[in-house]
Amino acid sequence: VQLQAFGGGLVQAGGSLRLSCAASRRTFSNNSVGWFRQAPGKEREFVAAINWNGGSTTYADSVKGRFTISRDRTKNRVQLQMNSLKPEDTAVYYCAAARISTLVMLPSEYQYWGQGTLVTVSS
Repeated sequence: VQLQAFGGGLVQAGGSLRLSCAASRRTFSNNSVGWFRQAPGKEREFVAAINWNGGSTTYADSVKGRFTISRDRTKNRVQLQMNSLKPEDTAVYYCAAARISTLVMLPSEYQYWGQGTLVTVSS
């Protein structure tokens, strides 16, 4: 599975962005998908994950209530709607897919990674 994350950009604090993760070469409709982010000088951290059918989701405490992960299996895409953005949300955001269908949160549990898209939130 090849993944591509897109939708990043520059936004003011309090604004919104919608990231998308698209799969090519084959569908990832039966895979758990997650979003991670990495800020300069920091380790990659978990943001959100969704199971294979979209019935279960989980979020990092830092984004709970502001970010929403969803998936459209017919379009083979997973989205991350980010609202009320803060400067501390600035990072490169990566989408990843796991071989299993249930929720996973550790980077080591994901086998397929996209190239990342930069989100910059100005104060």
